Amino acid sequence: MRILLVDNTELNITLLKHLIKKIPEYEPIAFTNPTKALLWCRDNEPDLVVVNYAMPEMNGIQFTQQFRGFVNHENIPVLMVTANSDATVRQKALTTGVTDFLNKPLDNIEFITRARNMLALRQSQKALMDRAAWLDEEVRKATAKIKEQEHETIFCLAKAAEYRDPETGAHIQRMAHYSKQIAHVLGLPLQKQELLLEAAPMHDIGKVGIPDAILLKPGRLTPEEFVIMKQHAMIGYELLNANSANLLKVAAEIALSHHEKYDGSGYPHGLSGEDIPLFGRIVAVADVFDALTSERPYKKAWSIEDACQFLKDGSGKHFDPSCVDAFFSDFEAIISIKNTFLDEDLDSESHVLL
Repeated sequence: MRILLVDNTELNITLLKHLIKKIPEYEPIAFTNPTKALLWCRDNEPDLVVVNYAMPEMNGIQFTQQFRGFVNHENIPVLMVTANSDATVRQKALTTGVTDFLNKPLDNIEFITRARNMLALRQSQKALMDRAAWLDEEVRKATAKIKEQEHETIFCLAKAAEYRDPETGAHIQRMAHYSKQIAHVLGLPLQKQELLLEAAPMHDIGKVGIPDAILLKPGRLTPEEFVIMKQHAMIGYELLNANSANLLKVAAEIALSHHEKYDGSGYPHGLSGEDIPLFGRIVAVADVFDALTSERPYKKAWSIEDACQFLKDGSGKHFDPSCVDAFFSDFEAIISIKNTFLDEDLDSESHVLL
């Protein structure tokens, strides 16, 4: 452990070094210039500071004030050596961070004893900090494990939906990344963007509860069949909302709201405008664009131009205008996503979000 000695008198420094040598496990670091001592402290942590009060360039109180301003120096013990018995000076010293005092002339035994006690205190502080750091690391590992388990749950749920839905894993990738791109342009924090990227793939999980005769029907649904199909929004919400994990709660909100329309004509609740959750409004744009531009067994893909025109025509009606504007704000990024996640390039083992 290192003891920092600060005294403008070389003779005092020599005396203190001599005393510290009687404690072999401690190393003295000495300065006769308090400014140079502070420069050393910027990059180093002593375990105890012994500072003289009466120094011409900077007194011990001023030194301590600056010393306490360095990162991780708040709790390092400071022992002030002084011949001043003025109570006002001592009170000011204590309020600025001095831990204890020694009176001049120094008593050798008292100095060594005080130094040992204060260094023992420092050792306890460091042990507590090490313990706190260990606990922080364990919490980080546990949190990472929970997040990994959430991702595994997402993968299993999304894959279960794919087995029953003619849409592909590439569709899930594209619409999730489109959603993140829209959120980015809208100025959402990166944490929110990542949350949307992870939650969006479960938007249609409720289709697991729709009969095959309706879900896989190649032609247009009858009004009665469409009523049943619309139930997938509520089914997805109920499946996902049963879990307490924040990610799945967000996914539940998206599943419930991504078929709502800005003018209030959507389902299941007929919400309108900003009453529709923002993530639901974002996913609505991303999902429809990819569905239109993707080929399916029951339909041919629209051209990009026609799909873009559909979004623009639906702005303020089906879609939130701000989300549509954000989608087209950097259309090169959208095309890049489309070309990155191609249907024929993604097999059943490649559906984890990148």
